Amino acid sequence: MTTTEPRRKRMPKAQRKAQMLDIAEQVFAELGYLAASMDEIAERVGVSKPMLYEYFGSKEGLLIGCIRRARTELLERTQQAITGAAGPEDILRKGLLAFFEFIAEHNQSWSLLRQEAAVTVPSAVEEIEGIRRQQTDLIAAVIASFDTDVDPIEAEAFAEIVVGSTERLAMWCERRPEVGPALATGYVMEVVWRGVATRLTGGPRP
Repeated sequence: MTTTEPRRKRMPKAQRKAQMLDIAEQVFAELGYLAASMDEIAERVGVSKPMLYEYFGSKEGLLIGCIRRARTELLERTQQAITGAAGPEDILRKGLLAFFEFIAEHNQSWSLLRQEAAVTVPSAVEEIEGIRRQQTDLIAAVIASFDTDVDPIEAEAFAEIVVGSTERLAMWCERRPEVGPALATGYVMEVVWRGVATRLTGGPRP
């Protein structure tokens, strides 16, 4: 009597794609984008290299996929964090904390990708800039929701200041691992919030 091995259950496409992105982010972090190979990524995922190309088209496409997933996740986490917040100060604090927590979780991979992308992958630079614009638009919209009389240019400027300062501080935190998300949030709030509080809480305008 002969027995046959049970057929391996096929992984759903969305789950397989997420697995590929997880492994790719790990390999990019370990080896750097230039040194990473599709062969290495395919082997770790447990699929053929042609399947990897079928999903993403190229190594650059795989990198863009990682960045776009991060963009979506960051937006979802920020929006979830600020839901139900009690006023503009609470919204800003919770949004900043969500940002710094996200960056801390992806610290090694995003540090390497940001540095290499700026030199080697122009399309990745555009995608990373898209993350900045996404966060800027979200902050500007929140400001407008609390002060309908605010000048849209002023709201946008404030949002750019917040995004720029948090990104630079996140880079600094890479060299200062003892500074966690909560402390980094406190630093930004101490400097940024004081300068704009009266603009959003009914105070006098110059």
